[in-house]
Amino acid sequence: MFVWPCSVILAEYVWQQRPRFSRSRVVELGAGTSLPGLVAAKVGAHVTLTDIAHNTEVLDNIQQICSLNNANCTVLGLTWGDWDEPVFDLHPDIILGADVLYDSAKFDDLFATVTFLLENSPGAVFITTYHNRSGHHLIEFLMVKWGLKCLKLLDGFSFLPSCKADSLQGNIQLVEITLEKGKPK
Repeated sequence: MFVWPCSVILAEYVWQQRPRFSRSRVVELGAGTSLPGLVAAKVGAHVTLTDIAHNTEVLDNIQQICSLNNANCTVLGLTWGDWDEPVFDLHPDIILGADVLYDSAKFDDLFATVTFLLENSPGAVFITTYHNRSGHHLIEFLMVKWGLKCLKLLDGFSFLPSCKADSLQGNIQLVEITLEKGKPK
């Protein structure tokens, strides 16, 4: 129920890349307050906002945020690593995740879910922002483990207008991740 700095940076990236998002199918994982997904919806994406399936308070809040912002988004309970029916119906062009790399105990479930979505959506990309509190080495290890590769790595403040950057702090990275070519299924 808090807009984290990673959400602000990812939302700004979506805004700056808006032609890329227009008419795209976007899934935001761990949406929380849903800022990046809402921006994607406002620029013309078809957006599904997800958060932990059993956390009805957060899912209800996401629904209210969509209503307040006149954003026509689908809200879906999706727990990383759980293979419930709704995950099989998702075929995103772009997967968003703001500050989803915060609990290393959940990393394998997150990467399993991202890999599944990427495999079911040829050409899709996972774009995430994270505080570099867990270290690049663990994330690099998990990308190799799950057959993923980094397409782009940016300092989160490198593209943020100074008027927005002044109120944020931290070592925030933006990463674009896709399937490694030729990865066996």
